[in-house]
Amino acid sequence: VAAQNCRKRKLNAILNLEEDVCNLQTQKESLKKEHSQCSRSISQIKQKLNNLYCDIFSRLRDDQGRPVNPHQYVIHCSGNGSIFIIPKHLVKSEQKQGNTKEQNQK
Repeated sequence: VAAQNCRKRKLNAILNLEEDVCNLQTQKESLKKEHSQCSRSISQIKQKLNNLYCDIFSRLRDDQGRPVNPHQYVIHCSGNGSIFIIPKHLVKSEQKQGNTKEQNQK
């Protein structure tokens, strides 16, 4: 009787584990679909952002009325909501300084 009970417990444990595996496989497939949808959404948002960026630069003019070159300038949004057009070389140097400060603080 003890051996029979032991076999029954083992069989129940195996059945429970098989059910868990099946549930996890279903969850994995669901997460894969969600990941795929998120990737598509990110791609669409990046494309929209790129289109907006191009549209903004197509309308910008410097002091002499010439179009602003998007290869030389970037759009910078500050934390308080202000938007600036900054030369790329200044942004790169600021990022280097920011990274150096962050490393020094660590």
